[in-house]
Amino acid sequence: MASAVAGPEIERLIQLLARLPGLGPRSARRAALHLIKKREQLMVPLASALEAASEKITVCRVCGNIDSQNPCTVCTDPRRDPSVIVVVADVADLWALERANAVSARYHVLGGTLSPLDGVGPEDLTIEQLVNRVHSGDVKELILALSATVDGQTTAHYITDLVASSGVKVTRLAHGVPVGGELDYLDEGTLAAAIKQRLPL
Repeated sequence: MASAVAGPEIERLIQLLARLPGLGPRSARRAALHLIKKREQLMVPLASALEAASEKITVCRVCGNIDSQNPCTVCTDPRRDPSVIVVVADVADLWALERANAVSARYHVLGGTLSPLDGVGPEDLTIEQLVNRVHSGDVKELILALSATVDGQTTAHYITDLVASSGVKVTRLAHGVPVGGELDYLDEGTLAAAIKQRLPL
């Protein structure tokens, strides 16, 4: 077993950083060393920001987004179209769509996708709240921005069946060739989806 090269406080910092997505033990050591070297410029402000965030962060009671206010910034933005709801599996998906700046709508975060093998059923997600929002009468379109995995598509079909009687238009994200993608590098499933969903020029 390798001996410790630093005190327990630094080892604890490294262990906590290693829990972050995309960081392993080696990356965590590099990140910890960088924070320590830039203590005044990075570590102190980061610790302060983490403390402030842990006190104020909450889950939006309307859509499930994470914010420091409730309802969240997205739900209270008057410039957004309240008649369109974009359904996502996770907050990370919401943030990704916002970075793309492709739609100015409201959101609904499910908290995951249906996965019978993992024991995730409808009661584990916020599907009931979504159906209630759809049946409120204000919603005209539901955009299912779920992944193209089996679980994502199963969830999309399940939601579509639940809201079928509402008269709300249900759409999903297109699947196929990404912008700037070369056909030779794409998998067969992506190519097949692109051919099936071809559009007139």
